Amino acid sequence: MLNNMSFYKFMHKQIIVLLYLFVSTGLTYVVIGHLYSSYLPEITWYIFMLLLSLWGYRLYKEYSINNYSIDEKERWLNRLRYFLFIYFSAWTVMFFTYVSRDIIELHYIAITTQLGVSVVSATILVSEKKLALFILTTSMLPLTVYLILVGEPYSYFIASLTFVLGWVLLYASRNTYNYLQKSQFQAYHDYLTKLGNRRYFIELLEDAIKIQKSDNKYMYLLLVDLDHFKTINDTLGHDIGDMLLIEAANRMNKLAKIHKATISRLGGDEFCILSSTCKSKEESLEKAKKFAQEMLDTIKQTYFIAGHHLYISSSIGVSIIDNPNMTANTFIKEADIAMYEAKSEGRNGITVFNNELSIRIERKLEIERLLHFAIENNEISLKYQPQLNYKNEVIGCEVLARWHNEKLGNIGPDEFIPISEQTGFIIELGYFILEEAFKAFSDWDKKGVSLNQLSINVSMRQMFCIDFADNVVKLSKKYLSQKLCSKVVFEMTETSVAQDINKLVEIMHKIKKCGIRFSMDDFGTGYSSLSYLRQIPIDELKIDKSFIGEIDKTNKSVNMIKTILNIAKNFGLSIVAEGVETQMQKDFLIKEKCDILQGYYFLKPVDKVDFEKYLTTIKNQ
Repeated sequence: MLNNMSFYKFMHKQIIVLLYLFVSTGLTYVVIGHLYSSYLPEITWYIFMLLLSLWGYRLYKEYSINNYSIDEKERWLNRLRYFLFIYFSAWTVMFFTYVSRDIIELHYIAITTQLGVSVVSATILVSEKKLALFILTTSMLPLTVYLILVGEPYSYFIASLTFVLGWVLLYASRNTYNYLQKSQFQAYHDYLTKLGNRRYFIELLEDAIKIQKSDNKYMYLLLVDLDHFKTINDTLGHDIGDMLLIEAANRMNKLAKIHKATISRLGGDEFCILSSTCKSKEESLEKAKKFAQEMLDTIKQTYFIAGHHLYISSSIGVSIIDNPNMTANTFIKEADIAMYEAKSEGRNGITVFNNELSIRIERKLEIERLLHFAIENNEISLKYQPQLNYKNEVIGCEVLARWHNEKLGNIGPDEFIPISEQTGFIIELGYFILEEAFKAFSDWDKKGVSLNQLSINVSMRQMFCIDFADNVVKLSKKYLSQKLCSKVVFEMTETSVAQDINKLVEIMHKIKKCGIRFSMDDFGTGYSSLSYLRQIPIDELKIDKSFIGEIDKTNKSVNMIKTILNIAKNFGLSIVAEGVETQMQKDFLIKEKCDILQGYYFLKPVDKVDFEKYLTTIKNQ
């Protein structure tokens, strides 16, 4: 049935061509009947042909108007086959009528017409192999028998030529059919795994949506993505990767058949599976989870490929087909969203799409889209939060980026910074922050505002950007003196420094030649070993605010802070405590000889003007 997916429209188009051809050509029989004073057979036959043509036109319109499912298309195609057989056979009736008469000219007309019908059947019905063979045989056989019965040498010769012509037509029809089948297979199947491709799956899914609309039954969609497949491709080569894909596809296809489901390869290492129908949404969801878990277990089993023992897991997104008003691409998108959620949760898992997930992802996509215009639309602003010493003197500040969008309102950095890192926009955003911060620092210096340090957050995505160090040097020379450069501190988060230590150290040394110092932000929250403090040329540790907030609640946090302070002293590093919000926290940190304090207890992040006012207020106290 599914092999006819690309031929329904083809056969639908042939109907109108055939109707025009037969109705116009059939009219010549009426003219011939008039010339040879024979009206009744020709007119009766032509009326019969017109009635058949109305039947054919009805089939044509029926397909045009109705949005059939594949099952309905198949039933329509069967009715079309009956029509075509009768429509072509009607010409054989006139052939027998004319050759039974004594007028030789009518014999010639009958022979020519029958040959023409045979050629038309071999051409028009090329996609219907069995029907074309049957009609071609029933058209050529009476003609060949007639010529043999004439009993003359020339008639035997023509009969043999007729047989040869029939064989040629049959051969050409078969070759064309095979070519169409091959083209259809290539158009609807993946060349590597031989599974259906995206086009095949979308048509199949569209048909499933029609079934859901008419029968009110439910189906589910699984989108399977192989985890870390790119690593295998990059390390072992694409040949091994292809063999792994084929083996994984065979496993999934075997399991899909057990569950009476259909699997296709959407592209790369993504596969989509469509289930059979279920009576309820609950049953569909239960079966989807069970099937997905079996799929996870099947994919995880060891692969033996070209002498390699390979292990691979998968992430699976599930979407329930329960809304006939949605498109096939929408359901695939839902499963895709769920699959990426499974990846973000650690891979090798299953996530079912739901409205909450949809809202979260839609917001993320909207932020991603609008973020690219944020700098251009002057929506990014810099805030400054003071850093004080134990004497309550402002000795520096941290530069913090804020984003206000007309549509979304205020978006916190904890939301837009990770997205900017994922999309690569952090490179452009980071450059903007650096330039604006350097401008502000230079401006304060000109106004006589003295600060010992200006802390700026930089991400690993920025650090490893090929021209980051060069941009820092360029901006430093443009806006800062050597003295000001030595007061700039770049903050890196502990959780991200372990990517490529050697490369990172090389970049840091290049930047430190400008005089810029480095701080390890959020210290204590990551998984870095103490050896990193020895390897990485940092000058400062920054205690994460989560520990500061627990000072008056747990002894563990107090002990952790004391430990970090001791580590800093032993390594000769200055220490900053962020997130100070109470007098008790401040007193504790001063008692433990923390170098720099920062938090809402002193001042929340403010713009440049308000920060200058705060400096004046502190100085006058």
